[in-house]
Formats: sequence, C-alpha cells, structure tokens
Amino acid sequence: MAAARIAAELRGQQIVVLDVSDQTPIFDCFVIATGTSRRQLVAISDEIDRMLRKELGERRLGLSGVEDGRWIVLDYGGVVVHLFDEESRAFYDLEGLWDDAKRLDLSLALRSTGALQESDLS
Repeated sequence: MAAARIAAELRGQQIVVLDVSDQTPIFDCFVIATGTSRRQLVAISDEIDRMLRKELGERRLGLSGVEDGRWIVLDYGGVVVHLFDEESRAFYDLEGLWDDAKRLDLSLALRSTGALQESDLS
C-alpha cells in the first residue's frame, strides 16, 4: 500500500494492487502504475525505493528498466512494483495475465493523496 500511495502522490495513474498469492508461491502482490514520461517513472521508482528501503526496512532484490524507462520493475520479494508508460502497460497487460488475482481496495491508502475523487470512495 505504501508503494501505491507514493505512486499516487507523484501523480502516477491507473494504480492497481493485485494479490497474486493464490496464483503463485513466488509473489504476494503486484503494484502496477502508469506514468506519463520516463522522468516521472524514474522519480516514482526512486521514491518508492527510498520509502520501502529506508523507512520500512524492505530489502530490494532487483531493479530493472530504469535506463529505458518504459517498464521499471522493483522486486522486494513478496511485493513487485511495475511502473509502465501507457503503451507498454497496454502491450504487456499484466492485469489481463493475472485476471484471476484479487484487486486490493486502495481507497484508504490513496485518500490522502488526492488521487481519488469523493465518488471513487463510495
């Protein structure tokens, strides 16, 4: 939820958290967000990494895609963060590939970011 909140605070779009723990023993959750530019995606990636590593004590196991900036992946073991540009997100369609995963409710985590409209919370 912290990664989703940070993505929202930095104006990430279409933020989704998928619980994939019933589909695979490898991961618990995917956090997926879209950015509008490479610069924005890198900024979101950097801030998520800073928060999860320094403030929450999570250990990053892997990082890829920063150079290209179209699909950045941050791997924290149980949680994997996918940051896409719009075209790459549509092409790889992780939500479609994992369509049987449960979507977690983000309303409480994103309420303070202004990313949700009041109508989204009901």
